Amino acid sequence: MNSSSSFSVFIFTAVIILRCLTPSKPPRVIQMTRQKGTACCSWNGITCLTGDRVTALTVSGQSEVAGSFLSGTISSSLAKLQHLDGIYFMNLKNITGPFPQFLFRLPQLKFIEMFLEGNRFTGPIPTSISNLTKLSQLNLGGIANLKLMSFLNLGGNRLSGTIPDIFKSMPELRSLVLSRNGFSGNLPPSIASLAPILRFLEVGRNKLSGKIPDYLSRFKALDTLDLSRNQFSGVVPKSFANLTKIFNLDLSHNLLTDPFPALYVKGIESLDLSYNKFHLKTIPKWVTSSPIIFSLKLAKCGIKMSLDDWKPAEYYFYDFIDLSQNEISGSPARFLNQTEYLVEFRAPGNKLRFDMGKLTFAKTLKTLDLSRNLVFGKVPATVAGLQTLYVSQNHLCGKLPTTKFPASAFAGNDCLCGPPLSPCKV
Repeated sequence: MNSSSSFSVFIFTAVIILRCLTPSKPPRVIQMTRQKGTACCSWNGITCLTGDRVTALTVSGQSEVAGSFLSGTISSSLAKLQHLDGIYFMNLKNITGPFPQFLFRLPQLKFIEMFLEGNRFTGPIPTSISNLTKLSQLNLGGIANLKLMSFLNLGGNRLSGTIPDIFKSMPELRSLVLSRNGFSGNLPPSIASLAPILRFLEVGRNKLSGKIPDYLSRFKALDTLDLSRNQFSGVVPKSFANLTKIFNLDLSHNLLTDPFPALYVKGIESLDLSYNKFHLKTIPKWVTSSPIIFSLKLAKCGIKMSLDDWKPAEYYFYDFIDLSQNEISGSPARFLNQTEYLVEFRAPGNKLRFDMGKLTFAKTLKTLDLSRNLVFGKVPATVAGLQTLYVSQNHLCGKLPTTKFPASAFAGNDCLCGPPLSPCKV
């Protein structure tokens, strides 16, 4: 290509379609340089593996030559190249028009490499990318220059390595979701630049490590923070008390240690501190006082208290409660009787002591786990409406009501009988 000229991607694609597509023959692969009088499969940038089927397309400017670039739009006619398994657009400059959504409808596509830097694509990256079930490589180079991006979600992929330190160039970012990948190392320093407006930061289910950065306490607009299922260690910064607008906080399944700071929030909606190295002793006051909390998960948090002493400001909205593997005593009966929307209550491995035969609970309750406690009495017939029940290793007695639960759900009690356990003695 002449170093002083540009070549329209749209025109180039049209030539490819005219030369390489016939009604009777599928397309082959396309290369960069067009040569008169030759078959398109011999052009530079076009790959044809079998016959005249175009299977890969490489369109590239010459980055080492000043002024050498391709401009224009990417033609939707490429969607006719149904045998393409690889598309490589590199060193293109000033490409305009919508992001080429049609690419994500090519059934054989496995490799996409597009450098976005210096272009002017408009519109969203389509959700139809999920249709590319054979895709093994996706490179969207230049993403660090998307200065107007407000929402970035790369969750649920297999991305690995450290999180790129690119966020200073994204001043409008309000939501960053990198959960369910394989990222390692610590959070990059440039995330601190998002403090003024970032509302959602979700990096759970990765392999991140080190201490939780103190700069997170400067995120005054933060609504949701998910650092769960990583390898963060050390103490949660005291300055987290500054997160006055936080509604959803998940630090579960890490290596975090005491002390946990008191948060000055108007109302927490969802809290999960489970499976760290905390010794909270009691359910924090700033949790108990929340009038809007619906999900509370404090499994294995070193809580030593009686549920009889726990008096939440509001019972009504609780949906999920997990107090597993603590040293909690007393009875949950008062709590279970007053909730209207409770779906799950889990408290195995505690010291709960009460008469289960007198227990009533919300019609919405689907899961009840009271295994490995000191529960006595009979199993009420109302448990038949549950989807999941665990009451093993207690002191229950009497004939079981008719249920769908396996014997393991009732094993290790004093004198339970009837299906699915042994028959009752007459």
